[in-house]
Amino acid sequence: MYSWRRLQTTASESLKRKLGLGGEAIVSLFIHGCFQFGASMSGLFLNLYLWRLTENLWINGMFNLIVYGVTPIAFAVGGYIAKRRDRMVTYRVGIVLIAVFYLVVVIARDSVVDYYPLFALCNGFALGLYWNGYLVLMYDVVDSRGRGRYLGINMVVFNTAGLIGPALAGFLIGWFEGLQGYIVMFSVACFMFMIAALFSTRIRKKPSHHRTYYLKYTLSVLKKEPVWLQGLFGFLLLGIFQGIMLFLPNILLYQTVGSERWVGLLTMFFAMLTISMGLYISRRSDRDSVRGSLALSTSLVTSAACLLLIDIDWWSVLLFMAIFSFFNPLTVNTLTSYNYRLMDFLPLRGEFRIESVVIKELFLNIGRVLSILFLILFADDPDSRAMPIVLVLAALLHMLIVPLVRKKGQEISGRTIEREKA
Repeated sequence: MYSWRRLQTTASESLKRKLGLGGEAIVSLFIHGCFQFGASMSGLFLNLYLWRLTENLWINGMFNLIVYGVTPIAFAVGGYIAKRRDRMVTYRVGIVLIAVFYLVVVIARDSVVDYYPLFALCNGFALGLYWNGYLVLMYDVVDSRGRGRYLGINMVVFNTAGLIGPALAGFLIGWFEGLQGYIVMFSVACFMFMIAALFSTRIRKKPSHHRTYYLKYTLSVLKKEPVWLQGLFGFLLLGIFQGIMLFLPNILLYQTVGSERWVGLLTMFFAMLTISMGLYISRRSDRDSVRGSLALSTSLVTSAACLLLIDIDWWSVLLFMAIFSFFNPLTVNTLTSYNYRLMDFLPLRGEFRIESVVIKELFLNIGRVLSILFLILFADDPDSRAMPIVLVLAALLHMLIVPLVRKKGQEISGRTIEREKA
């Protein structure tokens, strides 16, 4: 027993030195990897499940619209719980609720379509609690000097799990007949969620004497810190593009390749592209140009989206998804890292971190809801000529993130943005 514990300790210390991260940061990466493994199986094929049952883009769109509409409310509730208790309470409750949600999906089977608004409400609330806890956790387990590296490694872990999960899910669905494959797949996903909940007990609570929930002071902070407000509008524009991209690509892939197994395998390939970008991000300097990275990634993704204006066929969808999978993580990582940097300089600093995450997600999800609503109103069919136009317009809008990001050397709260946290 002693030798085994000593081996564990040695391996842990070696991993810490290799990654340049602390113990809790590494545990958080493992937890998120387990969660994403389950989520990439269940979440990806939940949209396809609804599509197979209905072949109605309106129902898929409304399902996602409700999910992202209720998520900010869940973030606010999760923030209150995190402030009064601890962010790990919010985190664990979110994981457990997601596991329960997919168990109910297995039990309901075809009835999911009949009660899809209720399922969407439950899914959005559970996801909101989980992501509130995790985004605050990402701020807590690493300081500003190592945050860019941590986010890059997190992206690698996230997409490695996302690489294996869809392939396994596609295999299971194809192996079994009827709905049995979905039942097995959702069951495996629930098991992974429970492992994530179990390992979350390895992260300690963060004691705080400041339990006041400062959300009511948000308007005052936004007025005082226009730089932060501009960054939040950047997330709104990102959400406008993300809202469509969170569910439409899987339907387009299925429409063009005609098989869940192929959708799973192609998702593996796209995840590999994202992992390669994550590896690059984990090694680059945190002082790389924020505006330059955003301009490069958003312009290339928008150019790729224009291919769908030519024709929606397997080659255009695959090429667009390949370019999106490689460059979109650079957009998300750069904007997220920039936002965390701004959070370091907000009033109350770390004591306002939970409220900062809640407000950021509000802007992001407003963008998602607007884009999904626009899509289902003007392009309620994957074969609609308006569909690629809506997608390209959303991509063009997300290019406007670049001017909303401040240059290095400009100030917030009287301090330069790139200065490290004390």
